[in-house]
Amino acid sequence: MAIIVDHVSFIYEPDTPLAHKALDDICLNIPDGQFIGIIGHTGSGKSTLVQHLNGLMTATEGHIYFDGEDIYDKDFDKKKLRSHVGLVFQYPEHQLFEIDVFTDVCFGPKNLGLDKKEVELRAYEALRQVGFPDELFYQSPFDLSGGQKRRVAIAGVLAMKPKILILDEPTAGLDPQGREEILDQIKKLQKETGITIILVSHSMEDVAEYVDRIIVMNKGKVMYDDEPKEVFRHYCELEEIGLAAPQITYIIKALKDKGLPVNEGPTTVDEAVKEILQALQKKMQC
Repeated sequence: MAIIVDHVSFIYEPDTPLAHKALDDICLNIPDGQFIGIIGHTGSGKSTLVQHLNGLMTATEGHIYFDGEDIYDKDFDKKKLRSHVGLVFQYPEHQLFEIDVFTDVCFGPKNLGLDKKEVELRAYEALRQVGFPDELFYQSPFDLSGGQKRRVAIAGVLAMKPKILILDEPTAGLDPQGREEILDQIKKLQKETGITIILVSHSMEDVAEYVDRIIVMNKGKVMYDDEPKEVFRHYCELEEIGLAAPQITYIIKALKDKGLPVNEGPTTVDEAVKEILQALQKKMQC
């Protein structure tokens, strides 16, 4: 169930003095099963773009196709779209409102008209998929930690069994351990189920470690769209728009400047260790 974004533009407050073009002629192809990262400085259009993908916002110009259907056709079922394209916002407390965790996660599938048994099975499976502990299933969601709330919000969307899961800054405000735990669970989920993941993030380390493809947004346009190592080769251009490459990129460059024969492709710690060891072996042989 691929998504095609076809020359999409979006203007806030059109035909007023406050008009602002947030998206400018965006063209993207999002195939099944990819783990995609979207990065960009504040105001670059990241969140506006992902809210178009499940029909929460309507393009000023252009079309979006889901599974070959134009979502702007008058007969298109937006409810069906949102059951297949799930969106988790940056602040999960905005999506939690029931008396306990399990009831909250049941809300989405219940609204699909499923019977009680299927609803509860989906909720249980979704909570297990995000690594949420059984003993907290009937805890009030408002008594949870930030990381736990994040897991419940993700589970609430997963219980709908979407084909595409969009996560807008899912680790914002979490400590390094909490961030790693959630992203590890998401990566595991993607590998096990083949679901498409779209991750909006400010963390270059996170996208370098987990995603297969990076889309860089700048002033409402797609600046780069490629695999991480190719995108981060443009670290100078990224710095010019208020971004950066992962720290590993700068370490590798510094080693190369010092004469170590390393390639500048690594973007993760594991890749860098392998590259540095190979370079040291080459240098010793010389």
